Order: sequence, then C-alpha cells, then structure tokens
Amino acid sequence: MIPATRDIFTEPTNVDPDTLANLGPLRRLAGRWEARKGVDLAPKPEGPERRVFIEKIDFQPIDPQANGPQLFYGLRYHIHITTEEEDITFHDQLGYWLWEPATGLVLQTLAIPRGQVALASGFATPDADEIVVLSRRGATDYGICSTTFLEQAFRTDSYRITLTFHDDGTWSYVTDTELKVEGQEAPFRHQDQNTLRRTGDPRPNPWAAILARRAAVSGGT
Repeated sequence: MIPATRDIFTEPTNVDPDTLANLGPLRRLAGRWEARKGVDLAPKPEGPERRVFIEKIDFQPIDPQANGPQLFYGLRYHIHITTEEEDITFHDQLGYWLWEPATGLVLQTLAIPRGQVALASGFATPDADEIVVLSRRGATDYGICSTTFLEQAFRTDSYRITLTFHDDGTWSYVTDTELKVEGQEAPFRHQDQNTLRRTGDPRPNPWAAILARRAAVSGGT
C-alpha cells in the first residue's frame, strides 16, 4: 500500500487581503522609524571600535505570500544608517519580516551590499513583547551565505536579533553577530543596538489598497 502524502501544492483560499490586520507580533513594526543614538561595536586591528550612528527604517506591508499551504503575512524593510562624522552610508540593508499565523513562525531575511545574505527564524505569540530570531552559518534552512573574502577574513558564524516593544510605542533591538576574524584566536562578538521612534505610518499593502479603491468607487455610484 502506498502511504498517503501531504498536500504541498494547494494554497489557502480563505486569505484575508489586509496584511496590517494579520501581522501578529510584527504589527508594531509597521511604518517609518528613526533614531540618532544607535551603537555599533565592530572589530578593528587595534581592538573593538564603538561608533554612534543615525538610523532610519521603513517597514511596509506586502501582500500575503503562500508556499502551497503555508501562508505568510509580512513587511518589506529598508534600513539606512549614517554617522555624524561621515556623509557616506555606514550601513544599508534590505529584507522582509514574515509571520506565519498558523504556527507562530517569525522569519527575517536580510541582504547587505557587501556580499552577504541570511535567513533567521524564531517563534512568537501574536501579542509578544519580544521577538528573537537566529541564523547560523552552515545551516541549509536558516543559514548565512557570504562572499569568499568575508568567509576568509570576517566569517559570520551566527546572527541573532532581539526586538523588544515598549509601552511608550518605541521599540529596541540588539543584534549579536559572532565573527571569526582572520588572525584572531577568539571569536568577536559584533553588536549593534538602538531604540527607534515612529516618524510615519504604514501604507496599506497593494491588494488591500486595490480593494479599498474599488469599494470607494462602488460606494460612490
């Protein structure tokens, strides 16, 4: 007898088009944010260097996404960081934060324009005040991929980010990245942290916006 297999192809049919209403713990991230007192601790030849940075983050809702029966709601984000001392960009990052309501799975994808990408995962409840996701080098599901140079000179062995939501509407993050720096025996703990304040509200996701415009036209006739 051939064993039954699960259905990996059929997508959900009862999908709510309103992403902002289905983001679970990610809802409080939606919108635009800014802070001027972020702290970066990075490796340098003479020892760890501490830099204070200015950060802007934009989180905007995307349409629901399905992997067969798996359904995600999420936010596309862009991080842009500068410093008071320099005009050039200090850090730039793109990616998605995704939430699977059926399981509580939270994902962060990230890509930086120095040849590195990662997919980090964790779990959270819909009303969680803290979210933690983790990625490890060598993992084939939630892993880290870097250029040959970065693998040799500044190998990233793990990445972890903790988000904390505060009662005053702000939120904070701490990232811990374990690096193996060429020529150094001990791993280096590269850390960034910041607390951000809202500067703008999110837009509706494209599907929800289309339906809202259609409803407005129908209601006016």
